[in-house]
Amino acid sequence: MTAEAALPVPPSRRQQSFSELLQQIADEHQGDRVGIGDLLHAMQGRAIAALLFIFAFPNILPTPPGLAAILGLPSIYLSFQLMLGTKPWLPRFIADRSMTIEAFRNIVRRATPVLSRAEGLLRERWAPLTSPLAQRLLGLLCLTLSIALSLPIPLGNLMPSAAICVIALALLERDGLWVLLGLATSVAAFAWVGGMAYALLKSAIFVVMNAF
Repeated sequence: MTAEAALPVPPSRRQQSFSELLQQIADEHQGDRVGIGDLLHAMQGRAIAALLFIFAFPNILPTPPGLAAILGLPSIYLSFQLMLGTKPWLPRFIADRSMTIEAFRNIVRRATPVLSRAEGLLRERWAPLTSPLAQRLLGLLCLTLSIALSLPIPLGNLMPSAAICVIALALLERDGLWVLLGLATSVAAFAWVGGMAYALLKSAIFVVMNAF
């Protein structure tokens, strides 16, 4: 191996990784708040998959009650666009939503170690599983998962969010193997949500039956 071949590829000659892009936005953003529209513009060609990850990942972390419903709305909208195969676009009432720069940096700080490890495993392979048709089907799946994570079920948003994150990373890197992993996680997510909903319903019935 020559000395030139051993040198790292300059940023100008390789595609910036998703974790690097997030860190760059967190470091260079001017202002006290980061708008969803700002993120959509910054993600460029990777917008839908990247934003799906950004909106899903906080639901894996301990978050205030009701946050899943707030983050679920843009996820539903973006998943629907992915299903239709259209370019990413958000209406003003979603694009104008924002979070503080500190909240965004906190999300990036927590997500970066996970992303860095995942990016070391991700690579372009099994192209048919990330073809345009496959992406539309995955959009339908993400739409269903986004609706599931928006439901007011305690802890019900955890597994759907994880499944969306895996699928989003698979789409970002065109990794068919991770698509299969995302499908498996989705099956587990639906079973998780169904189990939590059943337990909640049984608890409600028990309370009602013993209240009279």
